[in-house]
Formats: sequence, C-alpha cells, structure tokens
Amino acid sequence: MDKDLRLSAQTRKVLAALVSHPSQELSGAEIAKHTQLASGTLYPILFRLEGVGWLESRWEVGDPAALRRPRRRYYRITAEGANNLQEVARDLTLAVGTRDLTLAVGRLAWS
Repeated sequence: MDKDLRLSAQTRKVLAALVSHPSQELSGAEIAKHTQLASGTLYPILFRLEGVGWLESRWEVGDPAALRRPRRRYYRITAEGANNLQEVARDLTLAVGTRDLTLAVGRLAWS
C-alpha cells in the first residue's frame, strides 16, 4: 500500500462507493450521491487516488451539445487499487459499518 496515501473517512467513503460497484464505472456525480460528499471534497480525493494508481478515469465520449450536458468523467478501481484495498478491507468495513463491503472487496479479486 502507498504509505503516502491518507485513508481519511471521506477517502474511505469514496473507495466504499467504488467497491460496491466493482464491475461498473461511476461518474463523479454518482460517487457524490453515494457518499454525500461535496464536490470540493470529492474531486481532490478522486484526483489523489488516481495519482497513486488506485483509480483510473476516462471522459465520456460524445459532444456536449449533442448530450445536452457537460461530458462526464467516469472512475473505476485499478488492479493495483484492488490489491491495496484487499489489504485495508478490514479498516474499510469498520469505517463504513457494513459486512457487504468485505464481500465486495473479495469480489474485486475475481473481476
């Protein structure tokens, strides 16, 4: 695990939201909905997690005019992130308070 990565309560919420949907990419708005974090808190966390290799992101394909909204950026956990999350699954389970989170982290190993 990256020793410089601080797993604050907010960071754990973001990771829990992504782990709960291991085969999906989530947009920042979807992550915000799951975590109830404001964008000023959420996006620096996503940027930091991507910077250390735990997440990867991509921009939605399409013209914003045709979409009738700004393009979305989608995030998902990388293989490195999944490996690191398995190391901290116990801490995440305690922080979020759900047994299902441990099961979701276990599924990451198989996805």
